[in-house]
Amino acid sequence: MLQQALNFLREHYEVAFATCEDNFPKIRVFQIMKQAKTTLYFATSPQKNVYKELKNNPNIEILANADKISVRCMGVVNFEVPDDIQQWIYKNNEVLSRLYTNYQKLTYFYLKIKEMDYYNLNPTPPMMLHFDLEKQTMKGGFVGEKFGMYQI
Repeated sequence: MLQQALNFLREHYEVAFATCEDNFPKIRVFQIMKQAKTTLYFATSPQKNVYKELKNNPNIEILANADKISVRCMGVVNFEVPDDIQQWIYKNNEVLSRLYTNYQKLTYFYLKIKEMDYYNLNPTPPMMLHFDLEKQTMKGGFVGEKFGMYQI
């Protein structure tokens, strides 16, 4: 099931990206630029507010949602992205090269997923799974009054 959730992120790379500024949530759409197993890479301009928010508070959540399935990931961003990965991201994303003259104009960061929730509302009963990737545990089950919660 973990691999199914990761595959969903690979296919649905435009995500709602939530930060916090002065105890107020901030959300915007971001693209996952690269995925390596449970590590997700992103890029932004160091002039944008999101960069300042991440520097002040590196805790984030992202949400991918489509076709009654959603995947929510939580963790802490890290700005130590190797130069070869930065170059790969820039070269493999057509939007970045349209907006920036070279890869060094951007700031790159990654999220090593700590926790991930997978919701699938298609089956009856709907399913919810919670993965704690640090502890390597999974819990979950069926969702709704008729079926209980966390029944695995």
